[in-house]
Amino acid sequence: MFEVLVYVYENYWQGDACPELHHLGRKLTAAGFEAEEIQAALVWLDGLNTAAQSTQICLPPEESASPHNTRHANQGVQAQSSDSLRIYSVTEQEHLGAESLGFVSFLESSGVLPPHMREIVLDRAMAAPGDPLSLDDLKIIVLMVYWSFGEEPDALVLDELCDDTEQRIAH
Repeated sequence: MFEVLVYVYENYWQGDACPELHHLGRKLTAAGFEAEEIQAALVWLDGLNTAAQSTQICLPPEESASPHNTRHANQGVQAQSSDSLRIYSVTEQEHLGAESLGFVSFLESSGVLPPHMREIVLDRAMAAPGDPLSLDDLKIIVLMVYWSFGEEPDALVLDELCDDTEQRIAH
């Protein structure tokens, strides 16, 4: 499924350029993906689209109509106080694993993953196969969440999401 998602991200990097799911399914079949992988990816993408649209619908009219509607404007969707704390359920902890949860925490503390996007990342991660979910798969999910909002992460975040950490040399 994740290979299909990467293909979708790379070929339709502007989310609004992506065809409707049934047309996308035909294009993915023509690209050579297996029917089972395509079906799993389409179901996952449908959930992502639903979550992203629900979040955008919740925006106040003045923000959703604004041409400056960026990630920071979206933070008003589910305002979180500075002393809020996200508690992960046992099921989330088991499915995501310590490495993925640590990465989500890193993105949050860096200020690049606002609470409403974090919740979509967690929702889509819980809908993904794997126990625990690999860090590489989580990074694809984060990219797809940015994609669903029509945003491209800044260069440093994109580098962190696309970097092969196994090739790094510790200094």
